[in-house]
Amino acid sequence: MSILLRSKERKFQFLSTLIFLILILSYTNLSAQDNLQKGNVYVDTNGVMRWESDNSEVHGFGVNYTVPFAHAYRSAKRMGIDPKKAIENDVYHFSRLGFNLYRVHVWDTEISDVEGNLIENEHLDAFDFLIQKLKEKDINFMITPIAFWGNGWPESDENTPGFSHKYGKDKCLTNPEAIKAQQNYLTQFLNHVNPYTGVAYKDEQNIIAFEVSNEPHHKGEGKEVTKFIKGMVKAIKKTGTKKPIFYNISHGVHFVDDYFKAGIQGGTFQWYPTGLGYQRELPGNLLPNVNEYEIPFDTAIKKHHGAKLVYEFDAADVLKSYIYPVMARSFREAGIQIATQFAYDPTFLAYANTEYNTHYMNLAYTPQKALSLMICSEVFHNIPMYKNYGSYPENLSFDKVKVSYLNNLAEYNSEDKFIYTNHTESKPVDENKLSMIAGYGESTIVKYDGLGAYFLDKIDDGVWRLEVMPDAILVDNPFGRNSPKKTVSVINRKSHKIQIQLNNLGKEFKIEGVNKDNNKKVNVTNASFEITPGTYMLTKKGTEKNWSANDGWKQNKLNDFYAPETTVKQPWFKHKPKVEITENIPLTIEADYIAPNEPEEMQLLVYSNGKSEIYDMVKAQGYSYYATIPAKMLTAGYLSYSIVVKQDENSFITYPASKEGHMFDWDFYDKSTYKVRVVPSDNPIYLFNAVKDTDLLVKEWRKSFRLVPTKNESEAEYQMNIEKLFIPDVENLNAQPIYDYSFKHFIIDKIEGRKKDLPLMKNLIFKGRSLNDKSCKLQIAFVMDNGAAYGKVIELGTEINEYNIDLSSLKPVKTVTLPRPYPSFLPYYLDHTIASGFNIKKVESIQFSIGPEIPESELKDKHGIGIISVRLE
Repeated sequence: MSILLRSKERKFQFLSTLIFLILILSYTNLSAQDNLQKGNVYVDTNGVMRWESDNSEVHGFGVNYTVPFAHAYRSAKRMGIDPKKAIENDVYHFSRLGFNLYRVHVWDTEISDVEGNLIENEHLDAFDFLIQKLKEKDINFMITPIAFWGNGWPESDENTPGFSHKYGKDKCLTNPEAIKAQQNYLTQFLNHVNPYTGVAYKDEQNIIAFEVSNEPHHKGEGKEVTKFIKGMVKAIKKTGTKKPIFYNISHGVHFVDDYFKAGIQGGTFQWYPTGLGYQRELPGNLLPNVNEYEIPFDTAIKKHHGAKLVYEFDAADVLKSYIYPVMARSFREAGIQIATQFAYDPTFLAYANTEYNTHYMNLAYTPQKALSLMICSEVFHNIPMYKNYGSYPENLSFDKVKVSYLNNLAEYNSEDKFIYTNHTESKPVDENKLSMIAGYGESTIVKYDGLGAYFLDKIDDGVWRLEVMPDAILVDNPFGRNSPKKTVSVINRKSHKIQIQLNNLGKEFKIEGVNKDNNKKVNVTNASFEITPGTYMLTKKGTEKNWSANDGWKQNKLNDFYAPETTVKQPWFKHKPKVEITENIPLTIEADYIAPNEPEEMQLLVYSNGKSEIYDMVKAQGYSYYATIPAKMLTAGYLSYSIVVKQDENSFITYPASKEGHMFDWDFYDKSTYKVRVVPSDNPIYLFNAVKDTDLLVKEWRKSFRLVPTKNESEAEYQMNIEKLFIPDVENLNAQPIYDYSFKHFIIDKIEGRKKDLPLMKNLIFKGRSLNDKSCKLQIAFVMDNGAAYGKVIELGTEINEYNIDLSSLKPVKTVTLPRPYPSFLPYYLDHTIASGFNIKKVESIQFSIGPEIPESELKDKHGIGIISVRLE
């Protein structure tokens, strides 16, 4: 009997194995057929990438994403998260956002040895898995096999086995053994067969192109650069691949001809228009920074018939959503064919933003920014390359896109798609032709008070698919020094009211939850209903059901959904007091309170000039509460206040102490309060104080800068010695010299509580001096919210003094794009057509420039200033 059972077991195992192999071979065959149908990519004589199958232009937009490697992979393991499951979830969001392109610089140091032999380990396996999942969503790839980096950031590097770890980037470009290892590695990498697809990278049709390496930073002679790249190109072509080969030409742009002599088909670029590493959110209008992507050496690229792509870009240290589509427009105007943002945060890490703290992007955690990238994808797929949309600010409405800095809004409005990143009053171009709506906040179609993204897709006449993401609430600075122990953003799966006004659905329609564990049937009243995060099918009254939850839809299924679970496990409180306010004007105090349960009440406890009052705070939208202090309480002096949250009958928290208990309890020992200066309207408005504001300056750092106390208590001088106004750029040795050193200070917070007093101000007072025992000319300019600058040059003496500038004497001056962008070949000044005139009520920052009106004979000399304070009187 046991022998018979064992025989049946062996037959069952054999049949199971046979079926599994058949399925694998079938999939591989289907994959190969799909690849043959799609064809490779080639670059035509005009420098345009085209598909072999039909000669159509290649379009692509997406993100960088790093879960298979380095910090992201280690973090997943430490957190007990399956990297492959995380990949599946995030790739679904890529497809949800309309991305069809992916890029990564592979951490070669983790998957190679010192001789460049490929190591098949957990990192390569996870990468193979990612490739397969992207393929399932019809997302193409641009792969950079060599990163040169260690695998540590932001942690310390591990002792990895690869050649990059042994040699480092510089030696990898010059050391013969390191070069040999790279060539060996490239050949083995391209020959590697992905076990999940059954296809080698060299033949993978979803791979559009290979970029040899990430940001090589070549130095030395051009012929040596050509020789190096030729060796890498040969190693790639040795595999028989027909993929175009790209090389980074935005580093060391003076080598552009040498790059192409090596046999590459195109060049790669990046763009960080707001710099990197400000350590906090950049305020103000940053649209001038993204006005154009001018490539001074584009003629050389065209001479070599080279294609252009962007491997990395981001508006770093920016939380607003208005900026990305303008970057996409500028790219297309410059002839950039495809692009990928850097970098999409793995959802499991986005709560802390530890991977790259100067960047922050994730659909769940930064919904408005993610929707802005969704619009970028539309731009890259619909706007022709090299089409010019004019000058700033007229070019902020282009094609089907419009952006607004003041409304923090980017909007795409075509016949069939309506995408918006914030509240909008725009009407769809043609509601009857709409097939997709994606948004945040309210529009003429959707009224929603939640703080997550939502998507509406037309499945059939009278049948729509609704997907709602949970609330995302920022609770700390995401761009500072981050840690897994520091939460910067939380998720709350809260119920919200939503109203959908679509003629194709009418006022009454049926709603069914379809994602996993979502069987909700929702009541609809006048097209309004309560909704929790999930995926729902909306069916017009009288329309027959012709779908099932598991039906395929685009590259997904109708019941697909992914979002993090609620992470609000404790109370979070956000409030930023005004710096200074004008007396006898009502003041509204706003605060956000995010907790597992809504508070029973919130109260504002006010103390001002011997008077005290208690005001109930009113709930506004989302998690915001407010109360208004009447003018009679705000006489000249100091306003002190605290905010008390009543969680339940016997539980209170008092802020800013952030301690349990009520301020009036006898044993509540922390009596700290928020303090605001209340001043008469004719008081000076202080804009810069070296002691408090030096770290906030937007500047290029020089080692000669230092903050030094003066002889006065609580006063300091920021000494800025500029050895050279122009420093040759090792990345662009052919650049024309610009003898100017400019820096900027944002004053939005300084003037917020004194806006009504600005028209009373007549003079700007600069306190400081020149350095180096000689006078120095300094241009001081106000930059307005439209980007225009108005200023005047003063000559500083060597003794500390106060210098007066009559505001009526300000004239238009050049606006410097600050922070300085990368790559450094981009324009130094804003090219604009603004002619609105100076308006002090619209100023956002002060621009300081050393260079204007300095005699030509002195431009190469040393210059320096000491700045103590700036104020308006």
